[in-house]
Amino acid sequence: MSPLDRFAIFAGRRQFLQHTSLGLGVAALSCLGGDAAVAPIGGLPTPQLSRLHIAPRAKRVIYLFQAGGPSQLELLDYKPQLDSRFRTELPESVRQGQRITGMVSGQGELLIAPSRFGFRATPNCGTPIGNLLPFTQKIGDRLCVVNSLRTEAINHDPAITFLQSGSQQPGRPSMGSWIDYGIGSECDNLPAFVVLISTPSNGRPDQGLLSRLWGSGFLPTRHQGVKLRSAGEPVDFLANPTGLHPTTRRSWLAALEELNQRRFEAVGDPEIQTRIAQYELAARMQTSVPELADVADESESTFALYGEDARKAGTYARNCLMARRLAERGVRFIQLYHRGWDHHGDLPNNIASLARDVDQASAALILDLEQRGLLEETLVVWGGEFGRTVYSQGAVTRETYGRDHHGRAFSIWLAGGGVKPGIRYGRTDDFSFNVIEGPVHIHDLQATVLACLGIDHERLTFAFQGRQYRLTDVHGTVVRDILT
Repeated sequence: MSPLDRFAIFAGRRQFLQHTSLGLGVAALSCLGGDAAVAPIGGLPTPQLSRLHIAPRAKRVIYLFQAGGPSQLELLDYKPQLDSRFRTELPESVRQGQRITGMVSGQGELLIAPSRFGFRATPNCGTPIGNLLPFTQKIGDRLCVVNSLRTEAINHDPAITFLQSGSQQPGRPSMGSWIDYGIGSECDNLPAFVVLISTPSNGRPDQGLLSRLWGSGFLPTRHQGVKLRSAGEPVDFLANPTGLHPTTRRSWLAALEELNQRRFEAVGDPEIQTRIAQYELAARMQTSVPELADVADESESTFALYGEDARKAGTYARNCLMARRLAERGVRFIQLYHRGWDHHGDLPNNIASLARDVDQASAALILDLEQRGLLEETLVVWGGEFGRTVYSQGAVTRETYGRDHHGRAFSIWLAGGGVKPGIRYGRTDDFSFNVIEGPVHIHDLQATVLACLGIDHERLTFAFQGRQYRLTDVHGTVVRDILT
């Protein structure tokens, strides 16, 4: 038996790989367009880019995710022609045999339901935004409204998973994890990727949200998102147990770090380095998180801007305020989820309630970032996993109707971070059913978000199970027409 064989058996496969090729970290780095590794941490190179692929427009992302599929027909895609088509059948020339969900497949007719709510052209740019969003209308000249987003997913879980991770199948890293893996954090005392969740004021949260949506998939677990809770301690086990002095706790952590470091030197498992880093971060978070969560230092004018709900923990308005505070502290990817947008029935009443939840605070976040000089370096995205159908699910009257899932054409808005303000991009047909100009696929949106951060989506890859993976899989084109 050769000395190399004996070494491989003695040290194990992980250590063998580490000593013969400097570990899987180098393999990952080599896929980032030939960038040289930055200084090693504990013997393994960090996975972050040593230099950005392209000039960055933004330093961070705030993603205001409206879970459940908000209707573009009521909010962002104005279709005045539909009033004359009330309760008429969706033309087959428009549907073109496209797939519909089982929730409406048994209906005898697919009857058109015009929006009950009007639109208004926003000041300075003329972009039409629904009257359900009066605060958003006032900031329309800061927004880029994309009316031509499309996805293949037709149900909630695969659609949210697709938008967040680039695949409808669970198990891939989320966008925030990819970004942390690629360019790391600006902040030493808080996680690079933070998640905040709110539920609607009408008490109807609809679809659940699984923690894998902010998971790191096959990336090292140090890149997964950290959810901040709205009640009690923001993070479990952050405070020291009763009676434990901080100095004693620190000595325990130091001893634990030494044991972990010895184990890492013996077996070379990168997850041990993750544990070491997470323990160190947790110790720093014992001071930084309580300070972050304490909004007592915010002015009365700030609460007036965001609305009274910003005083209440767990609301969408408070989470938007928290998003600004996280952005100030250098957190790289801030993910908000607001649930409750799945309106198959009684859509007018339900969507009006949800719009009141999010309208003022979303607009306030843009204005707050702007007045603090942070908007130019922060990309803000607002939207859901898909849109809704022009035809009603169930009975339709002028006063009430429902809408089914629709992924062929839906709308989002973006602001700041290198996106052109005051424009509309893409166009749908008269029924908001098909994209007829400027299609933007989910992978295109992901590629564009990465580009704003200075990352070439084709070069941010990770080797796993014999192939190179990336957020955009083998697809995606940057939508350059919406960038400055």
